[in-house]
Amino acid sequence: KYDANFIAPDNGNIYLTFDCGYEHYAKDANGKSYRVTEKILDVLKEKDVKAVFFVTMYYVKDQPDLVRRMIDEGHTVGNHTNNHPVMPNQTIDKMVYAITSLHDYVKEKFDYEMNLFRFPTGEYSTRSLSVVQTLGYKTVHWSFAYVDYDTENQPNVKASLEHVTGS
Repeated sequence: KYDANFIAPDNGNIYLTFDCGYEHYAKDANGKSYRVTEKILDVLKEKDVKAVFFVTMYYVKDQPDLVRRMIDEGHTVGNHTNNHPVMPNQTIDKMVYAITSLHDYVKEKFDYEMNLFRFPTGEYSTRSLSVVQTLGYKTVHWSFAYVDYDTENQPNVKASLEHVTGS
């Protein structure tokens, strides 16, 4: 009814998505700092895999070269709002602004039209689903999510792969 995907059609595909609210940095074996999204993009390019990156205004302004690379390498860039609010708690006007201000900025700076949306924190309501749809977006939820911002509490890589591919 609201053009939202909770579970994608069973077609054998895995849809790989990333929420980019801010950039994560890590250190390699030599102690050199690197941007995690840059490494993700390197691997996606090497494996010829496309993904969806849901970005916030902060991320777009802070990492414009990575957003440009996402677009140039054929990935989809989706709207994750201008400031990551819990959408059901917002007025309709605030929801519209949270979505359209980022949409307009990306269109102006990157000549790119976003059409996929992901709710910050995954929280939504019938009203917020309706607002997103009215603005011409398709909502995309996730099936498996990891608390990637907690770098000290990450799941085992092998177990994560088995969990995703076994489902």
